[in-house]
Amino acid sequence: MFVNATVLREYKSKNYERVSEVSIFMADIAKYQQEISKFNTKYTKEAIKEPVNFWGLAGFLVAAAYTQSVIPLALALLFEFFYLAVMPFVPAYRRLVNTREKVRLRELNKSNREQMIRGFSPREREAVEYLRQQKEVIYRNYFKFTGAKELPANLTSLDQRWEDFVDLLDVYRRRKQHLKSINRQAVHNQLSQAFRAAESSPDDRTRRIQQTNVEILKRRLASFDELEKSVKLVEGQLQSIENFFGYLNDEIITMSTPEKFSLLDFEQLSDSITMTKQMLDATSDAMGALDAHNRQMGNYELLPETNR
Repeated sequence: MFVNATVLREYKSKNYERVSEVSIFMADIAKYQQEISKFNTKYTKEAIKEPVNFWGLAGFLVAAAYTQSVIPLALALLFEFFYLAVMPFVPAYRRLVNTREKVRLRELNKSNREQMIRGFSPREREAVEYLRQQKEVIYRNYFKFTGAKELPANLTSLDQRWEDFVDLLDVYRRRKQHLKSINRQAVHNQLSQAFRAAESSPDDRTRRIQQTNVEILKRRLASFDELEKSVKLVEGQLQSIENFFGYLNDEIITMSTPEKFSLLDFEQLSDSITMTKQMLDATSDAMGALDAHNRQMGNYELLPETNR
């Protein structure tokens, strides 16, 4: 009986493992099927909206109305079924759809950025437009002084650097406004009160609550310092982008061949902007968490005026 019981347990264990493997396998298949279905639906929807599909169906409808027959409608359904069964899976059509999507997103980002610029102050808009004009001057001077027919890849990256300038300027202005809206003295006063309340607490529970408040206020003051550092960092990054554009224009004027332009270093500025954005992302998370906690605790006087 002991041997039989042992064999039975092993048998059940192996069966359980097999069932688990099958379940995982089936779950993966279902996941892949869902992804494939979603992927194919995208191209099917685009195929339905194609003008050739619309006008083809319209032609069959006109033929049906003219002949007073259902045969054109039946043919329309047949051709529509064949069209939707084939067109979404044609590689060339999928590349066309993907290209359209990229262009649409690019235009959307451009529109959103221009709308953001319209919300800048006159001085900020002037800085943005000056850098945009300088970028175009650099392109013209490159063609003029090098005799080249097209822009090199590293020079076309100026479009991205200009967009980085606009995005960083937006961060700079919002964070500077955030700093102006902060009442640092109020935070210091609350920290002093929390210290005194913690020292004079009648019991451990009250003391723990006040100590928690003290730590939050300390973190808030530390976040102010980090915010000030980030504002100075972004300000320096904005200046470096402006200086880089001026430097490029000066260098291009003295160049006689496109080959010399390839020696200019674009990567240093790109890496610097990437590091700045990463630091800003980290600071944004910290500030957002502190603001959310203070809002939850009811410390509205510690929040920026725009977030109360």
